Amino acid sequence: MVGEATYRRAEILKHDSWAATAIYCNDENERIICKFNRTAALFAIPLTWIGRALAAREARFLRHLADVETIPDDLGDVSSDGRFLPNAIARRYIDGEPMRVKQEIDPRIFDELFALVQTMHQRDMAYVDLHKLENIIIGHNGRPYLIDFQVCFGLSARWPGNGKFARYCLAKLQEIDIYHLNKHLTRCLPGTLTAEQMRQKSTIPAFIRVHRFFAVPLRTARRKLLVLIGVRDAGGSGSSEFEPEDAYRRERARRQ
Repeated sequence: MVGEATYRRAEILKHDSWAATAIYCNDENERIICKFNRTAALFAIPLTWIGRALAAREARFLRHLADVETIPDDLGDVSSDGRFLPNAIARRYIDGEPMRVKQEIDPRIFDELFALVQTMHQRDMAYVDLHKLENIIIGHNGRPYLIDFQVCFGLSARWPGNGKFARYCLAKLQEIDIYHLNKHLTRCLPGTLTAEQMRQKSTIPAFIRVHRFFAVPLRTARRKLLVLIGVRDAGGSGSSEFEPEDAYRRERARRQ
């Protein structure tokens, strides 16, 4: 249940080592998205707290942006068989498709995306995950929506979460948001960047360089671990994992 309504699972969208995400429907065929963050132990190390923390974190960001039309609404607590699930989060379903580089893009979509990200920045937040095009949903109404706020960053009300170091990190992460938006704009609508946008895109933020230095070997090690335990096949592709939402939908449509 979500709130006072009962929902049934209609379609799995994503199933990986971090969370399971699916579309759920009620008796009126109203669709919502529900994400269940992982709580299973890793080699006897309890990780229940991580799943709970990620769900609470994402819900907090959604509620902080509740007045923004192109951010999906948080729908409140999720329960099953009368038991509250603190690792789960439910949000409004966005009827649309993930942005793709080769699709025809209305330039106004990027105008709205930049305005949306600017709104987040003005509220002392950074989206952080804009390098993934699948996190940008082009609604059937022609408007761009952002989903998946799990790794967003924002200042807290108390120190040290609002101190100098936190504000420094926020500023650098906001630079990364703009860098990725300019990168997507270049790929989708080449030749439309202003001189300032070209300068921002040509300068790779220091946080990205540091991230690549550490993340690439860690990602390689993670893939090897997933192959070892059978989650992925020998080539590194998902076997028990579903791919991101757009890839899964395309594969499902191909089989029909």
